Amino acid sequence: MPDTDPAVLVTRDETDPAVAILTLNRPARYNAMTVELKEALLPAITDVAADDTVRAIVLTGAGKAFCVGQDLGEHAANLEKDPATAFDTVAEHYNPIVTALSEAPKPVIAAINGPCVGAGLGFALAADLRIAAAGLKFATAFTGIGLTADSGLSASLAHAVGVARATELLLLGEQFSAEDAQSWGLVRDVVPAEDVLTTALELARRLASGPTAAYAEVKAAVHFGAINDLPAVLAHEGAAQTRLASTRDHQQAVADFLAKKKPTFEGR
Repeated sequence: MPDTDPAVLVTRDETDPAVAILTLNRPARYNAMTVELKEALLPAITDVAADDTVRAIVLTGAGKAFCVGQDLGEHAANLEKDPATAFDTVAEHYNPIVTALSEAPKPVIAAINGPCVGAGLGFALAADLRIAAAGLKFATAFTGIGLTADSGLSASLAHAVGVARATELLLLGEQFSAEDAQSWGLVRDVVPAEDVLTTALELARRLASGPTAAYAEVKAAVHFGAINDLPAVLAHEGAAQTRLASTRDHQQAVADFLAKKKPTFEGR
C-alpha cells in the first residue's frame, strides 16, 4: 500500500523560524533512497537554500535511521530491466542532491539520528557540521555489493578523515561508530539519540543569528581550496573579502567592535 505521507517533511524551528528542518520521512524503510524520496529531497533543499528567510538548515531522518542509502529492492528491479541505465540515478538524483547541500549559501547541519550508510553518509558529509547519536553505526557499504563510492564520498570522506583512513573505509566497508567518527573529526558532537535534533537545532539557531553572507563565502572558500593551488586560493579569498566589505553585517560588526558592543547580524 503506497505511503501517503510526504516523503520529505519541510518545517521551521518553533524557537527560530530562520531555521528550516528537512526530515527524510520513510521510517519504515529506514529512509532508504527510492526515486520518490530522491525526487522529493532535491526540491526541498533547493527551495530552503533559495529562501532568504532561512539562515540555517537541519537535515535529519524520521524514525530509527538517518538514511541507509539506496533502496536495493528498487535497484535490483532497475538492474533486471537494464543494467546499462540502472545507475542513471547517480547523475539524475544523487549528484544534484549532494551539490545542493554542499553549495547551499547557508550552513547545513546533519542531525544523524541513526544508521548512516552509503549515499546517506554522502549526504551527511555534504553538510557542513554533523551531530550524531551515541552508538550509531556508519558504513560506506559500496564494495560489499561490488560497487565503488558515489554521492561524493571518494572526495568528502578523504577530506574529512584523510586519504589513508578513507581508503580503508571504502575498501573494507567495515562499520564504524559515532564515537569513532568523533575521534576522527568527522562529527562535532555525539549525544544520546533523543538529544540529536535538539542539539542540532541549538547549533542551527546559533548559526542563524550569524553573518549569513560570510558563512556562504566560508563554504565556497573551503570547497575551492580543496581543489586549487595556493595562488588561486589567495585570489579567491581576496575577492570574497571584497564582496563581504559591502555587507551590512560586516560594516555594523566593525562599528560594534569599536564601540565595544556585541555585534548583531542580520544576514545581509
